[in-house]
Amino acid sequence: MSKRQVANPGREEGFAPLGDYAAIGEGRSVALIALDGAIDWWCAPSMDSPPLFDRLLEPEVGGYFSLTPRDDYRVERHYRNNSNVLETTFITRSGQARVTESINSNTAGRLPWCELARRVEGLEGEVTFDICFHAGTRTETVSPWLQTTPMGRVYNVGHLMAMLRCSEDVEITACCDRYTEGTLTAREGQRSMVALLATEGQPLAVPSIDSIDERIEVSDFAWRDWVEKLDFDGDYPEWVYRSALALKFLLYSPSGAIAAAATTSLPERLGGDKNYDYRYAWVRDACLMIKAFVHAGAIEESQAAFSWLTRTIRRHGPDMRVCYTLKGDLIPAETHPPLTGYKHSQPVRVGNNARDQIQLGMYGDMLATATLFIDAGHIIDIDTARLLGDLANQCADRWRIRDAGIWELPGDYQHYTHSKMACWLALTHAVQLAEEGHIEPTWKDRWKREKDRIAEWVETHCWSEARGAYVFHEGVEGLDAALCLTHRFGAEVNRERMLSTYRAIRQELGRGPLIYRYSGVHEEEGAFVACSFWMVEALAALGEKEEARKLMDEALEATNGNLGLLTEMVDPSTGEHLGNVPQGLSHLAQICAANALSGRVVEDAGY
Repeated sequence: MSKRQVANPGREEGFAPLGDYAAIGEGRSVALIALDGAIDWWCAPSMDSPPLFDRLLEPEVGGYFSLTPRDDYRVERHYRNNSNVLETTFITRSGQARVTESINSNTAGRLPWCELARRVEGLEGEVTFDICFHAGTRTETVSPWLQTTPMGRVYNVGHLMAMLRCSEDVEITACCDRYTEGTLTAREGQRSMVALLATEGQPLAVPSIDSIDERIEVSDFAWRDWVEKLDFDGDYPEWVYRSALALKFLLYSPSGAIAAAATTSLPERLGGDKNYDYRYAWVRDACLMIKAFVHAGAIEESQAAFSWLTRTIRRHGPDMRVCYTLKGDLIPAETHPPLTGYKHSQPVRVGNNARDQIQLGMYGDMLATATLFIDAGHIIDIDTARLLGDLANQCADRWRIRDAGIWELPGDYQHYTHSKMACWLALTHAVQLAEEGHIEPTWKDRWKREKDRIAEWVETHCWSEARGAYVFHEGVEGLDAALCLTHRFGAEVNRERMLSTYRAIRQELGRGPLIYRYSGVHEEEGAFVACSFWMVEALAALGEKEEARKLMDEALEATNGNLGLLTEMVDPSTGEHLGNVPQGLSHLAQICAANALSGRVVEDAGY
């Protein structure tokens, strides 16, 4: 995980492999940088803004910001220790140069503008870089134009202003409405800067080159200071810290929302149509990420995210929506901009139609997260307590209906086993919270009776003697790896049946340590990274520690392709990375698995 080395990284039809991208960010936006020094994705000023750089989805005309050696080269790349500041060393026959990259913050936190800094240091001999800033069209919705001001040239991309700032040794060779090109020769002992400033709908500050350069170190200190203050003393600390840093990318600091991922439309199978927009906050994903932050000891992040979640649900109540924008608004319906898509995988999507689905599993997510938050030593307010009571009553009323399930499958709703178990979990937590005085106890006895009815329903309708497993949903014999998330049902209702289910899942859905989401889906997508780590956590929680640890070690090896940065899926046959990145579910599952193996499971927290 510590370092990546590649000679002459290539592209296929203009596309770089997804496993070649590293990320930089500052708690508001995330940029993806390929091994060849090109930033191919950056939504500015926010993760769910239209992209300024979108060559990731449109190689011919998409925007990008490249800093690439002119001659053949070899790449060595790593994140600084316990930091999200990226260092890349380019090695050519004529010399070596190091590029240090950061989306900067200040000592007081996030800057009012976006500041993407790329420091170039000559290490040996000399290396000539070609530089190209190519403005994107915000998915073909605007036409960029160049404005000359007393402070320099500024690109206008819709309401976004972007300004290229370079040290004096950068030679600009071309400049027009769509692009700026230049060259830089890095010589031993020389230090140069290429930076991009951006802001939307507000004035643009123009800091000095020296202050931009200095803020790289300020940002690095802030990342390292944050990791140093995490409270995790369990196993696999290096992996936990790297995953925590990746989750930090996805926590939208202006509101406290947590994005599911930083990208849209990256395919679950190359050439397929399962390409979704994950730049929003799902209730399910946010709850699970809060759990990971609690386990990692990130108190501020867990509080901010839980507060945002409860406030947003109340704002749009009485029913929870599946997902919201990072500002807490309702997500727009899907549109399909006319882009090629990553490796011709279409459609490209903006928006997400899952917003209108019914997903019963969210009740379990919310009540389990509340318990975890309280068990970690925190206090819920009266409004949140009332919300939790309302959600428990909704769950007691609605658990019998069909829903879309955790995997948001199109078509007819079903009686998904995971959804029923999650409702059982919700009411189990509601009873516990009421008994401990955290929420109104008026309906406690009703919740007890309903959770027992759910357990009986699951045992009657969702167990297959033929499979020796709980099935995907009533009426089928297929399996669902999401049942790894409901291990508490096994611990309290039927441990042997749950363990038998996990054995069946590993046998049918597993490919070595990698696990597909549900039966039959291997023809449509890669293995879902989070499922492997969910299985680790479930086995550990049910006392199968030796098996869980072996799977953990194998899963880490199988998914560690790029500096510890995880995508949504991996193709078991090729090792190719698939899906959106950085993927929150993948990283949070890794943290929770490490926590479970460390014997640090919060006994009453459920998921």
